[in-house]
Amino acid sequence: MTVLAELKSEGLIRHLGLSNVSPKQLAEAQTITEIVCVQNFYNVAQHNDDAFVGDLAEQGIAYVPFFPLGGFTPVQSSALDAAAASLEATPMQVALAWLLQRSPNILLIPGTSSADHLRENLKAATLQLPPEVILALDSIGEGVKQ
Repeated sequence: MTVLAELKSEGLIRHLGLSNVSPKQLAEAQTITEIVCVQNFYNVAQHNDDAFVGDLAEQGIAYVPFFPLGGFTPVQSSALDAAAASLEATPMQVALAWLLQRSPNILLIPGTSSADHLRENLKAATLQLPPEVILALDSIGEGVKQ
């Protein structure tokens, strides 16, 4: 981190982010340099970083969830499918909309293999999840530990 901070002070790097870190590791890095984003494993089924996301939002630090559309068990998938059916959307659109509505500091980078898939993912930005759907989706990841 010290070497990267030196490169930043030389103007060779503009911003620094961290991946796969705990709040403690972030705090340690912040004693060395400014951190603008954190990327950790986080999605509708694995959201152990809920408090961390909130803390980062308060600090103005972006949170980039990786694997935003994967790792669901069949039970979790069926709950996501039910939510999607009630909204006339795809399960992936609902999963992305859930992430976008979690916190204003969440930035998504969902992978795509086609223009059609990209258009489908973009529709998630306009999908408004009602409170009862959010509650149902929140419960998908309860008790799941990484």
